[in-house]
Amino acid sequence: MTTASHVNPGAVRSLIPARIDRLPWSSFHTRMVVALGVAWVLDGLEITVATSVGAVLNQPETLNLSSTEVGLIATVYLIGEVVGALVFGRMSDKLGRRNLFMITLGVYLVGSGLTALTLGGGAGWIAFLYLTRFIAGTGIGGEYAAINSAIDELIPARYRGRVDIAVNGTYWAGAVLGTLGTFVLLNVLTPSVGWRIGFLIGPVLGLVILIVRRNLPESPRWQVMNGREQAAEESISYIEHEVELSGKTLPPVDQSKAIDLQPTDQIGYLALTRVLFREYPSRAVLGASLMISQSFLYNAIFFTSALVLSKFYGVSSTSIPLFLIAFAVGNLAGPLTIGHFFDTIGRKTMIAGTYFTSGILLVVSALLFNAGLLTATTQTIAWCVIFFFASPGASAAYLTVSEIFPLEVRAKAIAVFFAIAQCFGALGPVIYGALIGDGSQPFKLFLGYLLGAAVMILGGLVAVVFGVSAEGRSLEDVAAPLAAIGRGRAGTTRAEGAASPLAT
Repeated sequence: MTTASHVNPGAVRSLIPARIDRLPWSSFHTRMVVALGVAWVLDGLEITVATSVGAVLNQPETLNLSSTEVGLIATVYLIGEVVGALVFGRMSDKLGRRNLFMITLGVYLVGSGLTALTLGGGAGWIAFLYLTRFIAGTGIGGEYAAINSAIDELIPARYRGRVDIAVNGTYWAGAVLGTLGTFVLLNVLTPSVGWRIGFLIGPVLGLVILIVRRNLPESPRWQVMNGREQAAEESISYIEHEVELSGKTLPPVDQSKAIDLQPTDQIGYLALTRVLFREYPSRAVLGASLMISQSFLYNAIFFTSALVLSKFYGVSSTSIPLFLIAFAVGNLAGPLTIGHFFDTIGRKTMIAGTYFTSGILLVVSALLFNAGLLTATTQTIAWCVIFFFASPGASAAYLTVSEIFPLEVRAKAIAVFFAIAQCFGALGPVIYGALIGDGSQPFKLFLGYLLGAAVMILGGLVAVVFGVSAEGRSLEDVAAPLAAIGRGRAGTTRAEGAASPLAT
């Protein structure tokens, strides 16, 4: 069985995408999704642990940090995520998905593991603490770029939407795990020990997953687009063999879906900018709008939810984690229950629908909040309902930027839009924190909620105008690779001439 045949010097005709997309779901795909998807669990866990142990790190028996120094822990971590996404995103496009999803997880393990070794609160140890959080952040940021690329390139087209959305949604499983873990640790162990063990939960989980990832193949799509035909054949043959071992029958390959490829030189961020805004301007607007709107809303409400519960509803600090768990469960339930509709009903309809619905529900809850009709419990229920719809929409933003640009720039595109989203998202907690103040003026926060609703509704409008119907379509049909011969503008490509007798 061959993967590609030469159509002219330096070019190949490949059926790699068709061979991947026609595969039935198998235990191989499940194993791959678990091994790669843990990145979002780790991110949710890290953010939650850092938030939960913040008050403990103020104490003299731990690190005796000031409130400002505690707040900087999360800031440094987020900055690390942006840097990691940009650096490792480019490396992923250049060196391959597998190399990077091994490296990025290793970087995270080192950074988060070293955090637990911070021994004191002096200036030197505080600098060490920030450095380790930055390192952990770069690893997770790199994971976003490498993992989204790998998953979308290895999952058959008809499953791609629901899988990607579910995987991104597992961030909230990590948030639940982090909240429960630190709640138990900080109440069972002494503070000086409990916070350290909390930061080791992620590395222990990551170490197990690192072993599982060792057996995953490189993306055959990336290999063939980069001129590594033999390696691509070995990878796709391994995947097909694994599918057959699970008892599934391989469907025949549609020969008409062969594509002619002429591997291109590596593309840097300057060239990526030209690709995005000269060839795909509407898609660039779509990706940026979806990412910015969901990031702003999430950072604004989630990171200030504890303040709202304490300032406006008088919830004690020991009880707040229980409310946050409910908040996280609502966010996790959305992607897992309605994610498949993004493959069946369609991307444009579902993305616009989830953004509109969450925005409208936020307006309703804001009116109830301003009227004084909510309690801590009903406020949390309102958040759960709102983010039941917002969460799959937010996950679909990552899915969108992953599938609407060519393979050669996919990881870099994810990194760029992730970085942009984080920069705008960082404004949310600052703005909402100022609006919350001492809790004496709920009308100001009411206006903030309306702002968040307007941002989400605007994102939904952009999806209506510029959305791409990518459901069930091969990635190469959604955005033709830069290496494709006869490549059309922002669309599909077909093999030149009749397909040769290739793999079946």
